[in-house]
Amino acid sequence: MNDASKLESAEQVAVLTLRTAKPGLEEKFETALHEFISESFETEGQLGVHVVRPPPGSRSREYGIVRRFTNSQTRDRFYDSAKFRQWEQEVEQLTEGGPVRQELTGLEAWFTLPGRVGMAQPPRWKMAIVTVLGVWPVSILVPIMVKPLVGNLHPWMQAFFIAVGIVIVLTWAVMPGLVKILRPWLH
Repeated sequence: MNDASKLESAEQVAVLTLRTAKPGLEEKFETALHEFISESFETEGQLGVHVVRPPPGSRSREYGIVRRFTNSQTRDRFYDSAKFRQWEQEVEQLTEGGPVRQELTGLEAWFTLPGRVGMAQPPRWKMAIVTVLGVWPVSILVPIMVKPLVGNLHPWMQAFFIAVGIVIVLTWAVMPGLVKILRPWLH
């Protein structure tokens, strides 16, 4: 194995898939999606799935499905599998058009929003600045809030729970908000 293929096989891969549910079939689509995600974790190399649902009260029916893999080989095996092909056939009657799929790398995963796949990614230096703006206050506040709850644990366990808290706050609150607020500057 040459150095390039060793590097490729060691890198984690994230894939964003956008699907638009047909009007009135959103609930059936969500049920089918939930069942498929549960079944698909039997496939080796899965690191997780995050579903971005349409905002409540919006007219959007577009779902963003971010699936993470250990490497590009496990990604390819998953998308070439009979289980995935069967899912595609089943969900075809519940969705409009085909899936739109994009591989995410590095910081781009924070900055890709459903409905904006055709939009160019911001420059890496802008993504780095926004990430620092998000990480800096969160890395100060989360330890202050978590420390009283985990202060009696071993320092490594304290660090683990603080890291989990930081990731949760960044992923579901801070980064989506910052990206939304700073979208004009980013793009």
